[in-house]
Amino acid sequence: MSRYAVGKHALGISDRSGFAYLLKDMKKEWTGALVGREEWEPKQPQLNPRHKVSDAEALKNPRPDRVEPMVVYVDTPIPEIEDFKPTLAVGQVGVVTVTT
Repeated sequence: MSRYAVGKHALGISDRSGFAYLLKDMKKEWTGALVGREEWEPKQPQLNPRHKVSDAEALKNPRPDRVEPMVVYVDTPIPEIEDFKPTLAVGQVGVVTVTT
């Protein structure tokens, strides 16, 4: 048993344009509006919320940076290298100021 009457010649009024259509040819939009078949529009994908995608912000097992001492050899042989003979080179790269 059906709750509503069935009529193949029943007319419905479009919520969008106000035109009369056969009720069996009308479609309901995602907004709930009852419109004619040629007026019906699907829901735009831009209206759907995007999935939350987050970037990882922390490392799993972080370790602090190692601070290595800076070693500078000036006119002295490097002790790790045997038979080191420094050569005389003249040049200027920048200015070094040493205050003690």
